[in-house]
Amino acid sequence: MAGNRGELLNPEEVLARYTRGPDTGVFTDGSCDPNPGPGGWGFVWVDAGQIVEERHGADPSTTNNRMELTALIEAYDFLPVDAEVTVYSDSQLCVNTVNQRAAGWEKRGWKRKSGPIKNLDLVQRLYALSQERPRVQLEWIRAHDGSRWNEYADALASSYQR
Repeated sequence: MAGNRGELLNPEEVLARYTRGPDTGVFTDGSCDPNPGPGGWGFVWVDAGQIVEERHGADPSTTNNRMELTALIEAYDFLPVDAEVTVYSDSQLCVNTVNQRAAGWEKRGWKRKSGPIKNLDLVQRLYALSQERPRVQLEWIRAHDGSRWNEYADALASSYQR
């Protein structure tokens, strides 16, 4: 739903409309409407404003968080283990899970004090991929604020709706 949450743009429309934001990195997004329901994921790897790679997929029965995690997994899995790049996600939950929580959960046998870890299968896979790529930085980027490549990733993730 690139740009305005009610308006679905395709990737070409996003490129014509937006110019702001970082022009190098890997941008990921997940989408699910309704949540739970059918959903999609997407990522785009950009270097100096040029697309290196883009991928997207869909799931007929999922949740938004699963699609956000899947987008990150697909992006990390695509990146070479020696890649030195910033991966951007507009999911604070996913970014905080990888950057702050997963190490402690792993030390405690993938348990947390407040109960089970949701989407544990995906969290474990993403954390393992992130550990295999120590020079990849994961950062949060604000959603729907006109950042060109985040909007583009959103359009890829939402393409299942078109």
